[in-house]
Formats: sequence, C-alpha cells, structure tokens
Amino acid sequence: MGEFINVLIVEDSALMRRILGDILSSDPRIRVAGTARDGVECLAKMKLLSPDVITLDVEMPNKDGLAVLEEIMKTNPTPVVMVSSLTQENAQVTLKALSLGCVDFVAKPSGSVSINMKDVGAELISKVVAAKGARVRPVSSATRAEARKSEPQAIYKKGKRDIIAIAASTGGPMALQQLLSNLPENFPVPIVITQHMPKDFTAPFAKRLDSVCALTILEAGEGMDLKAGHAYIAPGGNHLIIKRRSDGTPFCGLSDAPPVLSVKPSANIMFLSVVDEFGGNAVAVILTGMGRDGADGAAGLRAKGAYIIAESQETCVVYGMPKAAVEAGIVDELLPLPDIPDALLRSIKG
Repeated sequence: MGEFINVLIVEDSALMRRILGDILSSDPRIRVAGTARDGVECLAKMKLLSPDVITLDVEMPNKDGLAVLEEIMKTNPTPVVMVSSLTQENAQVTLKALSLGCVDFVAKPSGSVSINMKDVGAELISKVVAAKGARVRPVSSATRAEARKSEPQAIYKKGKRDIIAIAASTGGPMALQQLLSNLPENFPVPIVITQHMPKDFTAPFAKRLDSVCALTILEAGEGMDLKAGHAYIAPGGNHLIIKRRSDGTPFCGLSDAPPVLSVKPSANIMFLSVVDEFGGNAVAVILTGMGRDGADGAAGLRAKGAYIIAESQETCVVYGMPKAAVEAGIVDELLPLPDIPDALLRSIKG
C-alpha cells in the first residue's frame, strides 16, 4: 500500500498514550511514529519525526495543549487533532484551539483518563485520516474578521429567499466565524446552522460567535421563533428541524431521531425540513467538512428551486461535504469562503 500516515501522540497519561496508540495502530493506514508526555517533549519530537498529524491532549504539565498548539502553528504548521475531556471548561479550551488552527477534536468519553476511549476509536481514526489531507490555516488575531455592523444607509431588502441554511463540519467553526462576522446585524432573513459538534460544545460555540458577530447567534432551542438578523445553531446531540406555527411563523424544533450518515445533528435532516416549510424560497450553503452530510438535503432544496452555494476547495480545511454536493450537480455557485457573505446578500434578493 501507499505511505503511512505518521502520527505523534501527545498525552501526559501513559495509559492514555497506550490506548490511543492501540486504536490508531489498528488502522493499516496509520503508523504511530512516536509519543510525547508534554508540550516540551512534543516540540522536540516534532523536529526529529516530522509527523503528518499530531494528536494533542488539552491538559498537560510544563506546556499545555493551547500553548504547544500556538507554538506548532507559528514554527511548523502541522495538522493537529485535539483530544479533550467532554466538559464545559474544556469546550471553551477546545474552541480556542480551533481558533488557533487545530483541524478537529475528539472528546474523551469519560474524563481525562478514558479507558473506554475505544468507544470513539472510529471517530478518532477518521479524523486523523482526514487531518492528513487537511489545509492547515493558522489564524492570527490580526487576520480575524471584524464584525460587520450595519451602516445607516445600508438597507438590505428580502426578495424571494426567506431563510439561509448552512452545513459545516471539519474546519467549520472558524469558517462560520469568518462568514457570519461579515454579515450585517440587519440581515433580513433568519439563518439556521448545523455544525457537527458534541452537545456540551454548541452552547459555548454559539456564545463565542455571538461575541464577535453583529448578528445575534443562539444555540437553537425547542420552540424558538426564527427572526431576521439571528442565526440558530443546532444543539449537539439533536437534529434541528424547522417548523411553522398556525399563523405561519417559522420556529425551531428539535429531534432525538438516530444519527444520519453517523452524524447528529444532521444537515440533511435540517435541509429537508427547510424544504417542507419554505420550498425553494431558501439558500443553502455547504462549508468545509469531511463526509457527505448536506448533499442529499441540498438536492431536495435544489429540486424546489432553492439556491445552493458551496465552499471551494481552495479555502476548505477538508473538501468533503462541498465536493459531494458538486459531484451531485446541485451547486449554483462554488466560491472561496471570503466571497460567500456577499453572495448571500445577493442571493436573498432573488
């Protein structure tokens, strides 16, 4: 077979290093090139081993995960998959890591030393494999987008498009930040978003986006009315379904149905609910991500006359979900990420 994906495992627990090594070595595509106990040893081993991918623990002595990630991105940008305990505190740290340029993260199922790590073994393997081909984009504070406030003379009128629906996965958190922070607070239609993320992560993610965007960003809750100038993020562990009240007001519904294509929330389910309530009076956007979630739902929207935008390969961290939509022949515009906000403003005018 072809070359291995050489992985450096950085983890302070010897037991976790062994568990992670066993999981990754079970895949014939992956070779564990080495391990490190902390950030200082990680930086030294990187120079010796030149790994293709690094799995990086958040909590470590001497140099923690965030500090070493920042150093990696400054000195030798390499795809990093963070391995984090599933807690609210670590959710904040992991979101910070994504903003610093890590490709993706895997949540330990039961604390910092998770002997049941094999429960997420398939997820870890798939994310390491995806990271090998990922575009590493360290994000400096100087290049982060500033929120686009409304100008008094700028009046954005809604045409025949009544809602924007966005799908994102690997690389999505920073892509969404860049996209949403470049939309004005008086954006004339609501926005609904499915970003693949665990349940304890979506609320702090929404709060983080809300702090840097002119739009109001919320984690979607059962019964929330959809309002112009607001964006609603599907909560981890639930599918977001768009419904209407008897007076026609659209609102958020949540579903505990099984995962679709191994993901929950599912962009396909969200998109198909938009078809049910809005028909073709919608714009769908498929951003960076591995897999093909969103393509089938977007096809349903396109069949009703909706407008479909996909992020082009040049700016995707992983060109998986947009590629699936392109190959399905349903994309109206294939655009680099910086061009998508203006495309949305054009498209809602019909």
